[in-house]
Amino acid sequence: MLSASAKRGGFVRAVAVLCVALMCAMGTIQATHTHAENSTTSHHSCSICATAHAGFNTQTVASAPVLRTAALTTFVAEAVVIFRPATTQFIRPPPAL
Repeated sequence: MLSASAKRGGFVRAVAVLCVALMCAMGTIQATHTHAENSTTSHHSCSICATAHAGFNTQTVASAPVLRTAALTTFVAEAVVIFRPATTQFIRPPPAL
């Protein structure tokens, strides 16, 4: 049973290292790729360039001004509760006579 767990652990580590290496490789490719001079238009079709702009939210958020401060917590007097369970020294009732 231990050998099956060890084999699976090695496989999981190998997959994790492969995923990290793939992420590093794709990040390097995305950062260093170039285009010909005629592809400077905004409508050229490059899937690597499209990933740079996918999923980013460009909306700005305006928050309301703070007019006064509010207490985040209230102080409560600390109450000490002593827990004393009612225990007995036997686990079953005495035999019936």
